[in-house]
Amino acid sequence: MTHNRAALWMIGAIVSFTSMAVAGRAISGHLDTFEIMLYRSIVSFLIVITVAKLAGTHRDINFKYFRLHFIRNIFHFIGQNLWFFALPMIPLAQLFAFEFTSPIWVLLLAPIFLGEAITQQKLAIAALGFVGVLIVARPEINGLDIGIVAAAASAIGFAGAAILTRKLTVHNSLTKILFFLTGLQILFGLICAGYDGNIAIPNSVTLPWLILIGVAGLAAHFCMTKSLTLAPASVVMPVDFIRLPLIAVIGVIFYGEEVDIYVFMGAILILAANYLNLKQRR
Repeated sequence: MTHNRAALWMIGAIVSFTSMAVAGRAISGHLDTFEIMLYRSIVSFLIVITVAKLAGTHRDINFKYFRLHFIRNIFHFIGQNLWFFALPMIPLAQLFAFEFTSPIWVLLLAPIFLGEAITQQKLAIAALGFVGVLIVARPEINGLDIGIVAAAASAIGFAGAAILTRKLTVHNSLTKILFFLTGLQILFGLICAGYDGNIAIPNSVTLPWLILIGVAGLAAHFCMTKSLTLAPASVVMPVDFIRLPLIAVIGVIFYGEEVDIYVFMGAILILAANYLNLKQRR
């Protein structure tokens, strides 16, 4: 029963991540990535402080470990901006396939940031994942396409954020992590979007999509965290793999994207590497 509840929360995360991709694609021609991040973070921040006040968890918020929060959110801001940048440039299935390489980067970067040992088994898993990346990207055919490079690099940003989040969860509540996640990224978005003195104001077309992005982004993190409190990662995370075929179908139906067999072949290797990584952590 507990595992079933965990799977339901994970399905909520899948719906949220997918909704954010559709909303991001809808406004990509109206706002730049920094503006999207700015308004997304404002929406999320308002939700976080409202819920924290109602739940009484606002007392958890303080500036202890602020430096770690700051660095963690630089990684996340870079990764998320690259993700939004790549979103309108490459097929959705390809973008999500690259996103699934984030755990492989965590595996390789954890020895540096967390002092975890790296074994031959971990190196073999990483190698399997990167073979999948090469099949998805096919650089000999596509060249150094800027959308592909941005999507691949976004996974490194997400990996850095995930590693530092792991460190933060030891001494920080979820409310505090989400408060600095959204609050700092308002600051980063304001600086980056406003460097030219011109920040686009949301209108009747973009505002509903921005609200959806803000709500969906926050809901995705909450649902995934809730799912992981109910069941081990080795049980929960394979459910997340449903995201890839789901977004591929959405790409075909709503955007006329072609289903590339190589993307699926590479994605299978990437997901297999992720699954093996989860299994060996049990």
